[in-house]
Amino acid sequence: MPDQIRLGIIGASPTVGWAHRAHLPATQAATDWELTGACTTRMETAEESARQYGAKIPFDDYHKMLAHPDIDAAAVVLRVPTHYEITKDVINAGKHVFTEWPLGKTTDEARELAALAKEKGVRAIVGLQSRAAPAVMHMKELVEAGYIGDVLSCSLRQIGSGVLTRDSGRTWQRDVELGANTLTIAAGHAIDALRFVAGDFVRVSAQITTQVPQWHEVDTDVMVDVTSPDTILVNATLENGASASVHVSSIPYAGNGLTLEIFGTEGTLKATSAGSTNVGGLRLDGTQGGNNLAEIDIPARHTYVGEVMPKGAPFNVGQLYDQFAKGIRGEENSYPDFDTAVELHVLIDAIRQSSDEGRTVDVPRE
Repeated sequence: MPDQIRLGIIGASPTVGWAHRAHLPATQAATDWELTGACTTRMETAEESARQYGAKIPFDDYHKMLAHPDIDAAAVVLRVPTHYEITKDVINAGKHVFTEWPLGKTTDEARELAALAKEKGVRAIVGLQSRAAPAVMHMKELVEAGYIGDVLSCSLRQIGSGVLTRDSGRTWQRDVELGANTLTIAAGHAIDALRFVAGDFVRVSAQITTQVPQWHEVDTDVMVDVTSPDTILVNATLENGASASVHVSSIPYAGNGLTLEIFGTEGTLKATSAGSTNVGGLRLDGTQGGNNLAEIDIPARHTYVGEVMPKGAPFNVGQLYDQFAKGIRGEENSYPDFDTAVELHVLIDAIRQSSDEGRTVDVPRE
């Protein structure tokens, strides 16, 4: 392995999308990575991405990028419906792979990709970047160290911006079968942060609804039907016996961000953000044996990236890339792999089943 791991990003748009917001600036600033390939479906945008972010080689065909000898790993940063086929191609090409969450449209796709990565002996990471947020990592560390004693109850509330209108290029997310919606993405990331900190879910009782059943497609001036959910309510039992409540909604106006609280026999921890656990800016407060919360400083040991790493969306993604590099080099690491993704897919399936059947459901163990 060279001094820097040579990465190609599939879906490297220079102007829109998660690669533009997070992956491209993160890898540009990451010390263990060389942004070697930038791949989009059009050479002009690939060339612009390469120029803007310093990638060595533009590609308009990801198969050509995967066949290039100077690519050690690839990131799949595209719409969820494409994750399965492209990630499978990356693995079969013998490249290490970073695939954004959700890993696939379905749990079966995720299971197949996890098994294939093991079979081919490649390292595989999923973009559950809440696990790389310093405040979330420290919150987990404090819980495990007994800062709040035994965990009794957990509360997660994330109210974010939703839509009433979209242009036709973005209304594809209205179809629940395509796997990218408030349940899988906003709730999936937030719930993963909760289970990372306080423990896995073993039983759920859920209500999933679509409160906005149509969107106005502004460029075509038509109303389109929406089957994707926008409001998720879950009551749950964790493996340690604690109770948990989850409310995640995508609403049109005045979303007020995230509040994650862990209550114990000896204290309380509270993480808050104007956005989510994914994009930085988390504040952590706590108290032991009292009712007055005070801000807790986050130790420097939870920050892996250098000062040049941009704040906001690239930061936690950069943290994941740091851990992924360690894993590829055989060093100690703690990144979420494809097995972690499968576990979360299974939990989301149980939440969906509970809502569909109107009953409490046990979460299967993988």
